[in-house]
Amino acid sequence: MGTDKDLKDGVTKRVPAPTVINYHIDYKMSEKRGHEVPVIGEKEPFFGKEWSEDEAKELLHLGKLTSQAKNCMNCHTLLGNGAYYAPDLTKAWLDPAWGKSGALQAMTGKSTKEEAMAEFLMHPSKYPTHARMMPDLGITEKEAKALVAFLKHMSSIDTNGFPRNFSKTVEQFKAGGTNAH
Repeated sequence: MGTDKDLKDGVTKRVPAPTVINYHIDYKMSEKRGHEVPVIGEKEPFFGKEWSEDEAKELLHLGKLTSQAKNCMNCHTLLGNGAYYAPDLTKAWLDPAWGKSGALQAMTGKSTKEEAMAEFLMHPSKYPTHARMMPDLGITEKEAKALVAFLKHMSSIDTNGFPRNFSKTVEQFKAGGTNAH
């Protein structure tokens, strides 16, 4: 796993440090590798603040434990593992529906992606998004923030092109961009 120093120095590791939650994450097509790769951008607040290395580690740990305790992979897929009943969560952070002009962020009335995702996780029945609705799992605010941090970190991992063709349109793929903006 990478370190906080790696991130500050612009050194790319396949699995970045927990403090990657403090950075903008995007995906771009790599001609050299023949698939999309994560691009760690400039710093950006996460839930309104910059998280220290220890705080980020603790938050990601809670997110991982919560995803296990709530059995997320009984319905979802993460890094190719789990079920196929609900959406793949590997790149969930990058889904444009959670962005500023996205339907899911608008539906929750929240002003940031992370706040919208946390709101949805705490109250999924208030936000019908699919024919197969997510059940209310009793996720607390602290757990929801941790799950969102865990999902953001997962989206930053260089999965060697998995899932393939993450871009939503042929034009985006050809242009070397993705839905992650």
